[in-house]
Amino acid sequence: MRVPFRIDGIEVGSVARAHLAHLAAHADLVAVADDGVTWLPDGARRDAGFARLHHTLRAQGLIRGWRDETYAVVDPATLRVLARIERAASRFWGTLTFGAHANGHVCDAAGQPSHLWIAQRSPTKATDPGLFDNLVGGGVPHGQTPTQALVREAWEEAGLLPHELQHVHPGSVLSLQRQVPEGWQHEWLYGYDVELPAGRVPQNQDGEVAGFTLMPVAEALALARGRVPGAAMTMDAAWVTLDFALRHGLLHDEALAAQVQAHRVVRQG
Repeated sequence: MRVPFRIDGIEVGSVARAHLAHLAAHADLVAVADDGVTWLPDGARRDAGFARLHHTLRAQGLIRGWRDETYAVVDPATLRVLARIERAASRFWGTLTFGAHANGHVCDAAGQPSHLWIAQRSPTKATDPGLFDNLVGGGVPHGQTPTQALVREAWEEAGLLPHELQHVHPGSVLSLQRQVPEGWQHEWLYGYDVELPAGRVPQNQDGEVAGFTLMPVAEALALARGRVPGAAMTMDAAWVTLDFALRHGLLHDEALAAQVQAHRVVRQG
């Protein structure tokens, strides 16, 4: 069970009821009530207050997977930045975050996607170790656009140079909300299509990918749908893959297509 989390009267996320007692000990930073939690400091004190509290919550084991990376806390309605926090804290607060994912595909002689490059995450990754993923997928930190994050991640994860992304095609933006071990994931996934020439093999640069497999589209879709025994794709990557298939006329399950469409949001920014 979660309750609303507000900044400046704006509902920006949610907090687990189980954590309210921990937050109540910081009355100088948050006002805790049965119907929600309100952040108190404003102006220049806001980010510093978050930083101080987050180190305490980390020591208590309530914030996991510390990244030393800054995410923005935004008004979900306008995307106006209200604060800047440690990335790992975003799911504690249930705030809106952003991801950039690329479907790396190879086309047949008719110009239709025939294969998808599927990555397998390193078994040592903190989240979803060993699961299958899109060719490129990563978070969008404060100060970068989704496209800028894609270019950065494309090199780090797949060894793709900027000129290889000159013809990247923006796809859909998908909204994903769910309970996760770290708290609550509320994320907009910006999908992109990157066509790679036959013979261009991705090469991971940062050690976060164990390897890549060039899969026929049908096999990649079976993986995304959870129909491959003993193998699983991350939830994020599964929806981005299914959306790719829908946009390219490759998804023929009407009920599943409706679910994909229900996840789409209007592109902003």
